[in-house]
Amino acid sequence: MPSPTSPDPIRRTAVVQLILTTAAWGLSFPLFKMLSDVQKLHVPEAGSVFLSAHYIAVRSLAAALVFLAFNFRLLCGLRRSEWVQGALLGGFGGAGLVLQADGLQYTSASVSAFLTQFYCVLLPAWACFKGRRWLPPRLLIATLLVISGISVLSGIVKWQNGAVNVEHFHMGRGELETLLAAVFFTVQILILEKPEWKSHRMIPVSVIMFFGFALTALPAVIIKAPSVAAITGLYQNHHEFILMGGIVLFCTVYAYSAMNRWQPHVSATEGGLIYTLEPVFTSFYALFMPAMMAAWTGVKYNNEILTITLLTGGALITLANVVLQLPGRRQNP
Repeated sequence: MPSPTSPDPIRRTAVVQLILTTAAWGLSFPLFKMLSDVQKLHVPEAGSVFLSAHYIAVRSLAAALVFLAFNFRLLCGLRRSEWVQGALLGGFGGAGLVLQADGLQYTSASVSAFLTQFYCVLLPAWACFKGRRWLPPRLLIATLLVISGISVLSGIVKWQNGAVNVEHFHMGRGELETLLAAVFFTVQILILEKPEWKSHRMIPVSVIMFFGFALTALPAVIIKAPSVAAITGLYQNHHEFILMGGIVLFCTVYAYSAMNRWQPHVSATEGGLIYTLEPVFTSFYALFMPAMMAAWTGVKYNNEILTITLLTGGALITLANVVLQLPGRRQNP
């Protein structure tokens, strides 16, 4: 596998595609926020865990059906190892998504966003342990920059009265569930790095993964549903269908397919650091998308304001990825 400093053109394409993947993932946050607010008008008794699990199940099932609609024989002739990889991606990724959604009910969104990025620490730690070596200086610098950027963006770390102040953080159920979700996301990323699975057909594997996401979220939908009518009552006009359609096509079909297709061409550690660009894109979209969607749906949703916190956090994460991609001497894999 190419090293982070390899000039391999395929790897450069993979880096660009993974950055575009994070841009697509970033869309899911404002889209889901608006979708959730619209659906709460139809089903006021719907809890956030039910809405989150329903959102995961529907977007994943719809994404799988999109691929099968173009080629209904897509899953025919798959090797056993391809079924195994798809099932593992679906199981670990789905469990991480459900844990993250439930943990969000017991902690703030900023703390959840911060702890979810814990995989950018776990991945280089695992690489060092597995290789029995220290992390290369470039990866170490990039990791520290990412951790600093996420800390600033989440609002946990602030500069007040000439000193660093750590706020709004304690270890409770929400924090523990979110950390566990980050572990599941770490395993999901590592599954894509296995060299013996590099020859897999990743579109069929992605379809299996989507079914895995849906099956993992389904129990939470059933348990948390306030009533049977609540499940079908979430979609009553074109706003919900268009919002979910955008989430399915851009944030799920494209984003996860690109992730599964291109991540094997970079290391798991580098992939994890690239994925931390997601909150940067999300913050950018939040500057203008909410007001546009509010005017369209009639549901209040205010734009975020560009602050020094957003600029500083985004700059640190962007700088980390620039450091990661600087040309350098070729290293052995």
